[in-house]
Amino acid sequence: MTSAQVFVGIDVSKVRLDLALRPAGRFSAPNDEAGCAQILERLRAVSPTLVVLEATGGLEIPLTGVLAAAGVPVAVVNPRQVRDFAKATGQLAKTDALDAQVLAHFAEVVRPDPRPLPDEQTQRLAAILARRRQLIEMLTAEKNRLGSARTPVRTSLRAHITWLDRDVLRTNTELAEAIKASPVWRENDDLLRSAPGVGPVLTTTLLADLPELGTLSHKQIAALVGVAPLNRDSGQWRGKRSVWGGRAQVRAVLYMAALVATRFNPVIRAFYQRLLATGKAKKVALTACMHKLLTILNAMLKQRSPWRHTVEHGPKLVKVPVRA
Repeated sequence: MTSAQVFVGIDVSKVRLDLALRPAGRFSAPNDEAGCAQILERLRAVSPTLVVLEATGGLEIPLTGVLAAAGVPVAVVNPRQVRDFAKATGQLAKTDALDAQVLAHFAEVVRPDPRPLPDEQTQRLAAILARRRQLIEMLTAEKNRLGSARTPVRTSLRAHITWLDRDVLRTNTELAEAIKASPVWRENDDLLRSAPGVGPVLTTTLLADLPELGTLSHKQIAALVGVAPLNRDSGQWRGKRSVWGGRAQVRAVLYMAALVATRFNPVIRAFYQRLLATGKAKKVALTACMHKLLTILNAMLKQRSPWRHTVEHGPKLVKVPVRA
């Protein structure tokens, strides 16, 4: 590291922003518009090589937007990665100030790639989609309660279920209108939904929560979602490969889409049946189908090629390599 390089970690809480610089320096500001301006002014004075923040459920978005708009190289990383890094370096204590120092150390050692902040339309779509997931969770919980509820509360439960059903329908309409309002999203939605087994919930989730789709390799996109099998080997011991990590909200929706695709998508159905015929467990085979479906959709967007079906040669995807 040269003397000109400065790495910055910022811990974001609801009321405060704690900033740490490497090789040396600390700063704190309130988490509001004035505080973000103070942070930006401080960073402009040192011209940082990289600024790293943790994803904190949306609290980091205003500051990240201010920094990205000013041209500051900023990366938002997974909190689990940073916590594991802290433990690996012997930092077990946890405070806001210490977390900022760990983030700065993480920036210096790991050097995560700065990624552009999703535009306002994408953030709006992601917010509506997140609200839809919350409504579905509440609706499922209320329906489960209704089955064993006593008579005095059944009326209240039914009224709440009716209200949730209406709100889910309203949210679905908002999602559809948001996609139609963007020519790029509308085109991508049409491309993705041309594949059998791919419906509006999956395409909306991919557009909002996986904007990298179509820009990365099949290995990178699989790792990003968390459907890439990871080795567990040590010496002569060979463990079972498993998938973990990644974007859970995308993976959950992709699971349901792959389940449908094993029935209605000819390529995925043949792949699934071939895996079962070789003795693979159904869960393992379905996970492999998730990986394959994601690979196909990624290739479709990258090559701007829709799904095609020809009677003479059976089902196939034109100009898109299908990897087993």
